[in-house]
Amino acid sequence: MRSRRSFIQKLGLGMAIPSISGFDFPSPALPSFPKSTLEGEEYWSELRKQFPLTADRIYLNNGTFGPAPFSVLQAMEASNLKINTSGEYGNSDQERIKLAEFFGIKPTEFSITHNTTEGINIMAFGVPMKAGDEVILTTHEHAGNALPWLNRAKLDGIVLRTFEPKSTQTENLTEIQKLINPRTKVIAIPHVTCTTGLVFPIKEICDMARKTGILTAIDGAHGAGTFDLDLYDLGCDFYAGCFHKWMLGPSGTAFLFVKEESLEKLKPVMIGGHSDIGWDLTVNPPEFKGYVPSARRFDYGTQSKTLAVGMVAAADFHTQIGKEKIEVRVRELNQYLFEGLQQLGSKLEILTPEEKESRIAVLSFRPKNMDFTACGAELGKAGFRVRLVHEGKVNAVRVSTHIYNNKKELDAFLNKLDRT
Repeated sequence: MRSRRSFIQKLGLGMAIPSISGFDFPSPALPSFPKSTLEGEEYWSELRKQFPLTADRIYLNNGTFGPAPFSVLQAMEASNLKINTSGEYGNSDQERIKLAEFFGIKPTEFSITHNTTEGINIMAFGVPMKAGDEVILTTHEHAGNALPWLNRAKLDGIVLRTFEPKSTQTENLTEIQKLINPRTKVIAIPHVTCTTGLVFPIKEICDMARKTGILTAIDGAHGAGTFDLDLYDLGCDFYAGCFHKWMLGPSGTAFLFVKEESLEKLKPVMIGGHSDIGWDLTVNPPEFKGYVPSARRFDYGTQSKTLAVGMVAAADFHTQIGKEKIEVRVRELNQYLFEGLQQLGSKLEILTPEEKESRIAVLSFRPKNMDFTACGAELGKAGFRVRLVHEGKVNAVRVSTHIYNNKKELDAFLNKLDRT
């Protein structure tokens, strides 16, 4: 904010604006990053200072929105000021390269989208299918994955086959195998469910699908920023993820991974500037020469340079900490909370699987002594931000923790539950 106020004050005083090449954008002093010598809770306590997130309440809803650290906000402010000073917004080619590198894939496999739902719509309407072809989903889908496929079924007559998620990875793999038949064209399930935080064995599912010629279109809203994500290792054809949740990036930012070998298996339904290799309306008949040979064809039209810069800053933040270290931490907090909920015994029913491989950063439970909405209201009054889960008629309270949380906060949450 200080840099923007300073800039506006200069305008008000009639001062000349420096050229963009020499403009020295002022920036507020930020908390220093934790020293590498710090370990355990001390390290994460210091890291918490990187976030402007209020301390007036305990935020346990990262599965909906992940508050960004100062470094992301600062990068966006500087970019926005630079663009509006020069009048040149440029493109996001350099950011695409850096973001693809973060996920270990090729820039030509990376499309910049605005949210996970946009990526899922691209997948749902891009896969060539005819009436009667089948897609496998779960009964626990978020609206962002359910509605695009339901819409495709309404418009084109494809058939959706669903299964109820089970408690173990082996059981879920078996459930999908049961639904596969010669008409199955796509497996379109979440990496992590929005309802109970169940983690599916995506690598094994993709391997099975590949052997039978079935495409995999994964809803990765809860994948990037929790796992030390390796998209090649997962083996999926398409993966739609976002930056405003676990990546701690700007709202309105997301991505779609399109595996190089699967690029031509996904029809571009909506295109615009930079999606093509040439066109001409002055000839008769008008000419369209085709699509660019990359996933760039899917992020049509003008993109926000500032948001792309924010995405890179978020990726850099994760890299500075260490993606593997972040995964270990979110699993540690998840396990700590899971064990705490178990100790509450008969007061609630834990809906998230006990199997460690089947969870990572989200836990859901249903209170036994009161309605789940009443429980959520009580927690809210006590200063805890959680989410109520209605999807799949789960009717539960969901808690999602990230690296800015700590065990003292979880103890306070468990104590409140014990008294509710």
